[in-house]
Amino acid sequence: MIRKNPRGDLPQIHPSAFVDPTAILCGLVVVEENVFIGPYAVIRADEMDANGHIDPIVIGAHSNIQDGVVIHSKSGASVRIGQRTSIAHRAIVHGPCTVGNSVFIGFNSVLFDCTVEDGCVVRFNAVVDGCHLPAGFHVPSTMRIGRSTDLATLPKVSIHASEFSEDVARTNNELVRGYKQIQNEF
Repeated sequence: MIRKNPRGDLPQIHPSAFVDPTAILCGLVVVEENVFIGPYAVIRADEMDANGHIDPIVIGAHSNIQDGVVIHSKSGASVRIGQRTSIAHRAIVHGPCTVGNSVFIGFNSVLFDCTVEDGCVVRFNAVVDGCHLPAGFHVPSTMRIGRSTDLATLPKVSIHASEFSEDVARTNNELVRGYKQIQNEF
């Protein structure tokens, strides 16, 4: 469902993107080319700051927002998802938040008030809260990363994890093409 926010902003969706009919996109959302947005995802840019301002939620080209993902923002703060990035099933991205290019965010993970730079992998059920994660870092499953986390204790992304992330992005790009071909059938 594509709908306005209370201020009247409508999502802008590139014609090559695929948005599942069960997904909800509301307000100042920008979906770039060849993006896959899966079933029951919710992307809402509807809260304003005290001055009535809303920054957009931007989903970068060739990225995928999988089943049940929630992307929202407090008080109109910016959320930016880079290109070729995968946000896996039931993850939550709550702004303010910036996620770089070629990032993998695992199932049920939560991002809030953070920056996750290019090439990072955040595994399943992890939390990244209130911090800046430099490029190429790996957050193991169930780990919580915050302002006081010593990033020197985190491993760099392995070749295997990087290849997995690339494969997920590639697979979802193929889904975009497949679903676009049959979208008039549902």
